[in-house]
Amino acid sequence: MERIVFGPVPSRRFGKSLGINNIIQPKKCSYSCIYCQIGKTEYYEIERKEFYKPEEIKRQVRKIIESLKDKEIDYISFVSDGEPTIDINLGKEIEILKEFGIKIAVITNSSLIWRNDVRDDLKKADSVSLKIDTVTEETWRKINRPYKKIKLQQILEGIEIFSNEFKGELLTETLFIKNINDCEKEIEKIGDFLKKIKPTIAYIGYPTRPPTEKWVEIPEKEKIDFAYIIFKNKGINVKIIEKKGEEFGFTGNLIEDILSIISVHPMSQKEMEKFLKDNGGSLDLLKDLIDRGEIVEVEYIGEKYYRRIK
Repeated sequence: MERIVFGPVPSRRFGKSLGINNIIQPKKCSYSCIYCQIGKTEYYEIERKEFYKPEEIKRQVRKIIESLKDKEIDYISFVSDGEPTIDINLGKEIEILKEFGIKIAVITNSSLIWRNDVRDDLKKADSVSLKIDTVTEETWRKINRPYKKIKLQQILEGIEIFSNEFKGELLTETLFIKNINDCEKEIEKIGDFLKKIKPTIAYIGYPTRPPTEKWVEIPEKEKIDFAYIIFKNKGINVKIIEKKGEEFGFTGNLIEDILSIISVHPMSQKEMEKFLKDNGGSLDLLKDLIDRGEIVEVEYIGEKYYRRIK
């Protein structure tokens, strides 16, 4: 059976997070974002379907929790290398995983939140993170490159409905891209929308790992600071996502851990070397995975990263 559960991995929103990759590879998503750290969407998908049996996900979660012994896990997070709400069993999976007594989070691109059944599933989570990179049609198509049948207005209306119904922690994330959504007009419009939905925290950031499109650039620091001030002045609780060194959990199988983690979370050279050293591995193992065509080395802002080849 394919490895569905990975980590724990460090999450800037959810602390030590045990990840659930609930979408079968190759990547299936409703978007093909220009900044995605996993790569281009191979198969656009918006129809909900079953990918794994909920009981198998629960079995793998239990196995990893037991292998970690007394190590703390802050969240079990649905963060797949596709869009997690495409999984028709998402609601059932959240329910059965609550038996572990650990908070459940879902990180979604928001594209299917206009559907009643998707909102009902997301309401079962303790925390939901919604992607809101823009609220204008042209910019949305440039950044998120959505499946042609999805409508932005439907998504925004779905987000508003969900924000009024959800009793848990509502988070939003806006990634700013140089010369695309970092102008004053865009920032003001995003801020006005966030003010309406009142997220617990609105995260703003920029690509910190190799993006799908090499031409994607990080905005000037002044633009990020400007967005922070605009959001803050609108009464929004806003935080800037800063890049920092990260540590990854080890479950006993070094190769499986590496491959499952970098399927959704590319590791920098420093992170990889530390992970290998801490868990009895060597750089020879890394070279072997590259030679076998399992992973690829890419460079971003002068730093090397490792990404899984699908």
